[in-house]
Amino acid sequence: MVAVILLIWQQQKLSAFFRHTPPPVPVSQAQAVAPELGPRHQLTYQQWVDILKQEAKVATEKRPQHLTILVGDSLSLWFPVELLPEDKNWLNQAISGETSNGLRQRLNLFDNTQPEAIFLMIGINDLIRGVGDEVILDNQQQMMNYLRKTHPQAKIFVQSILPHGGEEATWEGREKLLAIPNSRIRQLNQQIQNIATKEGVRYLDLYSLFTNQKGNLRQEFTTDGLHLSPAGYLVWRTALKLSQ
Repeated sequence: MVAVILLIWQQQKLSAFFRHTPPPVPVSQAQAVAPELGPRHQLTYQQWVDILKQEAKVATEKRPQHLTILVGDSLSLWFPVELLPEDKNWLNQAISGETSNGLRQRLNLFDNTQPEAIFLMIGINDLIRGVGDEVILDNQQQMMNYLRKTHPQAKIFVQSILPHGGEEATWEGREKLLAIPNSRIRQLNQQIQNIATKEGVRYLDLYSLFTNQKGNLRQEFTTDGLHLSPAGYLVWRTALKLSQ
């Protein structure tokens, strides 16, 4: 069973608790389940940060065994609880719409936790907003360096930026996606991998697992050409399990 740290925003009060999830669902069932944002979808960025700070505080106080942290944007945020690898205590520190600059500035929220592993994925929102590769790579390097020094006992994984669905994308910001060649994302990932090697952190290549022959995000793995379907999360889940 998986114990996952969750926060519920209810009646203007914040309450933290651990939740045990059921065994992983079969692929046939998982395909029928849609990720849900829940009450957090209505929060401002600062409210998100405040909640994540409280969640990290819970993890610091309770010191759960085998703590593993997901940190990033909506792709990490929407990871279905029931599909997370078992036998871990998961702390999700993701925010929808997050950028590498925003994430870099809030990594200290979970400084006092003692994770076994940290999985970082960030960058697609930078590209959507027109941020240059040099800025993204500089932020990536700073984050890798910070996490390695702050959590020397943890395995640090930087995950590749995923491709988008190209012409088949239906996301509301489709034109912004089409302005980003997936070849650019592939090259950016190669540079991120080089930085990871220099910084002494692990690189998890998800990009190659999600691409079709055209180099785009495989249609069965996405809901809109940007966000992942349950089938996509099953692929990611397998990669997480094999990485450890």
